[in-house]
Amino acid sequence: MKDAGALSPPRPRGTAHAAGAAGAAAPPETPVRTVPLAGPPLALAGDTCLLTIDVEDYFHASGLRTDRSSWDARPGRVEYTTRRLLQILDEHRVRATFFVLGWVAARYPGLVREIAAAGHEVASHGWNHELVYEITPARFRDDVRRSRESLEQLIGRAVLGYRAPSFSIVPASSWAVPILAREGYRYDSSVYPVRRARYGVPTAPRGPYRILQATDEHAGLLEIPPASVRLLGRNLPVAGGGYLRAYPLSWTIRAMRRISRRDGWPPLVYLHPWEIDPDQPRVATGAFDGWRHYLNLDRTEERLCALLRTFSFAPIAEALAIARPTAAAAAAPARPPAPPGRRSGAVA
Repeated sequence: MKDAGALSPPRPRGTAHAAGAAGAAAPPETPVRTVPLAGPPLALAGDTCLLTIDVEDYFHASGLRTDRSSWDARPGRVEYTTRRLLQILDEHRVRATFFVLGWVAARYPGLVREIAAAGHEVASHGWNHELVYEITPARFRDDVRRSRESLEQLIGRAVLGYRAPSFSIVPASSWAVPILAREGYRYDSSVYPVRRARYGVPTAPRGPYRILQATDEHAGLLEIPPASVRLLGRNLPVAGGGYLRAYPLSWTIRAMRRISRRDGWPPLVYLHPWEIDPDQPRVATGAFDGWRHYLNLDRTEERLCALLRTFSFAPIAEALAIARPTAAAAAAPARPPAPPGRRSGAVA
């Protein structure tokens, strides 16, 4: 693929390109550069799928374009919908990775603890649900640092993974990759190998790969992309979010089996708690964005349950056997053993 290092970061909006931490004690900024969104593939078996949940409320969805100043005044639904997802997963004895938004964690700390106590992996979805290519590197660093530290304080263990809001790590914002590694993250799930208006890197690998090699400064970074299939010379997104709601269930199941058996890696499924909530308050927005957001909300739970009955699932860190960093493991309390799950298991 074309070397993304030749690209320049996007023009920042709203904040100056300066260090995010105030005071003379702030560390010097590392030079910002974009990096190729590619790397050597990981040797994985495809017999266990990856299930991920982006824990955010309905009004956080980028397509609804709500004013951030209105968020606290809007009726929250994320506590109810996330607990419903936890109930569904418990009924099917499945564990997943929950990418928790810091904004949600600050308002519902008990919910984050419930997720961890149920044996699920807690990972970061950032703090303010800002698209990465619309903020400065310094602001991004502060966002992912604040999110990780807050989550680790709540659950008492290291947070290994990150997913950008709306998959907004693209070639122009690939400077975020080394920042994630330096901040202690071990894997990312933000580079979607498809072409879409708001996100996507169609030239990126479709399966898991090492996007950044380890150095003396950090342990490197793995990239775990959402599921896609190669069809008629293009990558087609499947098994996640609006695609899970829009495509026939039979097509989603066939696509996941194709990825697992033909491509040989675990397909990654993602969804949001608000996607199982057809009774959520309606937000005035554009016709297309509204159609996309509210499409088939009354069928998402049924389709999710069908996938849980059909495939085996595991959290990302467990399936990929990603170990916690030594320093974080030493600082964090001992992790309690996860409850056994009939459908959870590690990928060889």
